[in-house]
Amino acid sequence: MRDLIVFDMDGVLVEVTESYRESIRQTVEHFTGKPVTYDMIQVYKNAGGWNNDWKLSQRMAADLGVDVEYRTVIDYFQSIFLGADGNGLIRREKWIAREGVLESLSARCDLGVYTGRPRYEAMLTLDRWAAGLRFAPVLTADDVSKGKPDPEGLHIVQREHPGRSLWYVGDTVDDARCALRAGVPFIGVASQSHGRRRELLELFAAEQAVTVLEDINQLEPFLANR
Repeated sequence: MRDLIVFDMDGVLVEVTESYRESIRQTVEHFTGKPVTYDMIQVYKNAGGWNNDWKLSQRMAADLGVDVEYRTVIDYFQSIFLGADGNGLIRREKWIAREGVLESLSARCDLGVYTGRPRYEAMLTLDRWAAGLRFAPVLTADDVSKGKPDPEGLHIVQREHPGRSLWYVGDTVDDARCALRAGVPFIGVASQSHGRRRELLELFAAEQAVTVLEDINQLEPFLANR
């Protein structure tokens, strides 16, 4: 029976600094009038519990002294992330896997996705960058009642694929905690350019990551040596 590799999307399959992270930055600045940096955002991400970027934007605004209704945060965030007709910051995303890497991997393993994105946004990106690849399952925020780090999403995968050897590949401590709580081996992703890489490596180690890769282009060689 083939292994099933389940990927987080943001920071794993897709570079989102100029899309989701930039949307957080602009949203918080819009409501507070105060400068926000990517490093400030990463501090929250490394603290854990902030997989939902809308809730993170609201929390950061509150910590900077401005309380904003959640729906108001969502509306503004989406207006810049998606734009009026899909031409918002989402268009700045970049696919991380080099040509042929995931295609080669899919010859020996099945591929799936478990992301904190809403399904509509997940499919926009997969259809844009990976229309020729088969990801099954594709689990999104719309499919769970509790987001990461709760293990619900990976428990769903386990129930739907009994007896399969699973791996979860992610780039945040919430991804690692989700995998650990589900009993799924976790592969961390942390690029050399990551602003808080040393801290993230320590967090991954504490959550029993089996390895940490520079990016998913290193995944197949790692699995080949297992």
